[in-house]
Amino acid sequence: MTQAAEAAAALEALPLGTFRGRSGGKDWLVSRTLHAGGASEKLVAHALDGSDYVSLNLYRLDAGPRLRPCEMSAAKVVAFLLNLVPAP
Repeated sequence: MTQAAEAAAALEALPLGTFRGRSGGKDWLVSRTLHAGGASEKLVAHALDGSDYVSLNLYRLDAGPRLRPCEMSAAKVVAFLLNLVPAP
């Protein structure tokens, strides 16, 4: 599975809007929004201790998903998403 496909699957499991979660041993404030009827989405997350930040755009194209991290590696984004557990 490609990093984009992993990210797309992980994003689908997350709630829309703003929520708190835990990933990589840190608590996060996360915002997930859909655009263009769900063809595009954005996720922005801030570690509550101020030590880290994650931002990405995902485009759901006919040819498959395209992951566009914002000024960070795709590996960092995918690791964050795969480990992110929303707070109850």
